[in-house]
Amino acid sequence: MNTFIEVNLALILFLPWFAILAALYWIYPRTPRNARRLAFDVASLVLAVLAAAIGTQWSYHNADLGSGAIWRQVLASTLSYAAFLLVLGIAFYLRQRIIIVPSRDVGTR
Repeated sequence: MNTFIEVNLALILFLPWFAILAALYWIYPRTPRNARRLAFDVASLVLAVLAAAIGTQWSYHNADLGSGAIWRQVLASTLSYAAFLLVLGIAFYLRQRIIIVPSRDVGTR
């Protein structure tokens, strides 16, 4: 197997699921849609993918092979998914506090 594919296999296999989660994050909630939210969402998604990629690389290269060679892929998958969800979860919370709630307050005045 190609070394690049072997090291990044966990990330490659999770990309479709990451795309679904990213689309849901991008779409909901539907309002407000302004430049501030667009910039925040793009930065959050890029950071989530970077965190997943870094988690994949780190875990693949630091996995203990005492349990077998498959452990590298298992650990890489787990850490990749956890890093992506952690960043997206924090971004979702911050977006709600920083962008969405203040926008609703402005609209009620």
